[in-house]
Amino acid sequence: MLLPKQFHFLFFTFFLVLNLFSQDKGKLMPFKKIIHDIEQQHQVTFNYTEDLITELQLYPPKKELSLDHKLQYLANKTNLSFENIGNQFINIYKKDTDAQTICGYVFSGIDKKPIENANIFLNNKTQFTTDSNGFFKFEKEDKNILLISHVGFITKRITVGKSDSKNCLQVFLDPEITELQEVKANAILASGISKSADGSFEIKPKKFGILPGLIEPDALQTMQQIPGVNSLDESVSSINVRGGTHDQNLFLWNGIRMFQTGHFFGLISVFNPNLAHTISIYKNGSPAFFGESVSSVVAISSTPETAEKNALSAGINMINADIYAKYNVSKKSYIEISARKSITDYVETPTYKEYFDKIFQNTTITDFAKNQNIDYQSDRKFSFYDATLKYAQQIGLKDQLVLDLITIKDNLEVFQSATIYGMNKSENNVLRQQNYGGNLLWKRNWNRFNTTKINVYNSSYELLANQITTNANQIVIQENTVNNNGINLENNHSITDKLSFNNGYQFNEIGITNLEQVSNPDFYRKIKDVLRTHAFIVEGKYNDTLSRIYFRTGARINYIEKFKKYILEPRIQFSYGINKSLNLEVLGELKSQNSQQIIDLQKDYFGIEKRRWIISNNSTIPIQRSKQISLNLFYKKNDWLLDIENFYKKVNGITTSSQGFQNQLEFVRTTGNYEVWGTEMLIQKKMNQFLTWLSYTYNHNSYHFSDYEYPRFPNNFQLMHTVSWAGIYEKNNFKIALGTKWSSGRPKTSPDLSQIDLSDPVLVYNKPNNTNLHIFSQVNISSTYKWETANGIQYKLGISILNILNRKNEIGEYYRVSTLSNSIEEVETFSLQRTPNVSFRVSL
Repeated sequence: MLLPKQFHFLFFTFFLVLNLFSQDKGKLMPFKKIIHDIEQQHQVTFNYTEDLITELQLYPPKKELSLDHKLQYLANKTNLSFENIGNQFINIYKKDTDAQTICGYVFSGIDKKPIENANIFLNNKTQFTTDSNGFFKFEKEDKNILLISHVGFITKRITVGKSDSKNCLQVFLDPEITELQEVKANAILASGISKSADGSFEIKPKKFGILPGLIEPDALQTMQQIPGVNSLDESVSSINVRGGTHDQNLFLWNGIRMFQTGHFFGLISVFNPNLAHTISIYKNGSPAFFGESVSSVVAISSTPETAEKNALSAGINMINADIYAKYNVSKKSYIEISARKSITDYVETPTYKEYFDKIFQNTTITDFAKNQNIDYQSDRKFSFYDATLKYAQQIGLKDQLVLDLITIKDNLEVFQSATIYGMNKSENNVLRQQNYGGNLLWKRNWNRFNTTKINVYNSSYELLANQITTNANQIVIQENTVNNNGINLENNHSITDKLSFNNGYQFNEIGITNLEQVSNPDFYRKIKDVLRTHAFIVEGKYNDTLSRIYFRTGARINYIEKFKKYILEPRIQFSYGINKSLNLEVLGELKSQNSQQIIDLQKDYFGIEKRRWIISNNSTIPIQRSKQISLNLFYKKNDWLLDIENFYKKVNGITTSSQGFQNQLEFVRTTGNYEVWGTEMLIQKKMNQFLTWLSYTYNHNSYHFSDYEYPRFPNNFQLMHTVSWAGIYEKNNFKIALGTKWSSGRPKTSPDLSQIDLSDPVLVYNKPNNTNLHIFSQVNISSTYKWETANGIQYKLGISILNILNRKNEIGEYYRVSTLSNSIEEVETFSLQRTPNVSFRVSL
């Protein structure tokens, strides 16, 4: 017997079911009108073919019923099935044919909205598209393979099984997030050089054309063609960017900081020109992930942007020979090697002779020769090499490992002897300079929006000089070593196709040792300093190519353990395209630097590579800090290009010993700053295969040493006016470039002859940098020709001549008291004389 509660429950259920499957007492209505009313009431969309509902009529369900109950009612009253997809889309199909057809919807993976006109390829032979609701339908076959694609989305491949015919498929396409390529003005100065939206110059050595005096894409020689970048002594080891010293530039090779940048003591870059894939140069507004520099950043990457085929090449010129090879070990891994070695061990070419005379003028080595004029003999050996190794391994679809190794070495041995009055005097000099580096990078693409990079690196540098003097029975040893290691963590987040966000952490440890040891009399001094820093980085970027707006801002917070000091370094890059031809750019940055190069004595390390690295102590050797802002207008139309940039830069915390003084400040130790402002202009015109450009730089650069009797005077690296011109012709495989460079002379300090007793001379100077050297002027030419044989072997021949007119340009001048004549002696240093070079290269 039923209990009262059970009876009430069954009674309620019975009437609920009756109510559910009952219909309005109104008139019969067209089926199409019924589902239209349901669409309006429940905000859904029905998908069907007209033949399914033609002439179909029935009583409408009650309005107060839920959507599912209405669909159940309609299914019971018709021979139709109703599939409800997310209370948004309802597919209608016949019950007796549902197993013979397959239907589906295509949605966006981000906002779940339907994708209209998505292309669907069935078994690679039948193509159809989705409707406005993302709906598609096709007849089922034995084997169904679908390729679904749409512009802006990643193509998806799916295999349809038997069970998929019972319900409509739901396909979600992931958006194809690709960072929009920054708008670049192609062929600035030469093919392969461009300017990016963030204000940096980008060099692609493998696409490099030609520049006057260059037959190979030497990174550090090439960057000297950029307005605002100079080298007062023609050395790639003394590059001055907007008045800064060379050590104030940050040089990175695959994430490794390089402390040695030149072979042959600065006349050749240590970076193999046949290896690098991308070189980025920032004069201002560098990204927040770059620290430890108060001047420019030069970032060299030898990792290709896209997969490359196997390659092998070898070349030789009048200084060195090199080889390059890339081998794909598998589809997911490759190895790349390069090696370069001087040929000066075996032959002295005219190029080598000019280089040697330029480097060793006015050093202790040549001083020995000048002071000995009886039975003088000299034996010299000079050599250098560099080698790199890269191994890259793709792990699965998301991970990549890259290992980079580099080794660089220069070695000089000079033995000199002379017999004077029956006594033998000799010196044996050895100078070695080397840099080793390694970097291990792990990169993971978590998804299309998030990427993480972690790299661990080490860089070791050594400068060693040994001098043995036989007659004085004296040995002098000088050594400067640097050990730099650290770890970088960088996360990249693509929020939209226009907006991205980056954050990261960097740890850096640098240890520097300076050793001096002398015998007879005995002297020994060894100083070692270590500094550890932590940096936290945040950075955001907005890049809209349609509105022509590029904006990147970020900051790094440096924490120096030893000094318990925080330093904030904000950065900004803003670019706005006023129209398609005219672009406005604003760059700004605050940066700091904890290490620098100084000169204790001009004769250290034989006066050749006399600079040594040291670490700031936050007192007598302050942390260098810079601030810089620049405003740029860039115009490009009808193959005309005009680039005008005004800038202001100030660097605090410099020391007199880091500036290379050879006047009354050579032995003064004080700190101060330099302030530089100026204008850089470039005008360029391209006419078919001919490209010509003219650049001008105005640079006003002055020191401020408040504790010195002359607190303000011109900077040692000031070139008030610099003008460069080049004409370049490229047709097919033939290239030729002619150019000239003119600059006002660098500052120098003259002696005050009115206060010098010539009978017992002691140097007395005028105000520092009170006058200038003579004007510098040089004309250079270069040409290359490339041809290929029927079997695919490529040959390239290059010829260049530096200083065609053989002009004797003075690049340095100082004064000293001669011990031989007891008089004041003017010592001059000159640039390279006419210097030819020839190169030949074979590529497979």
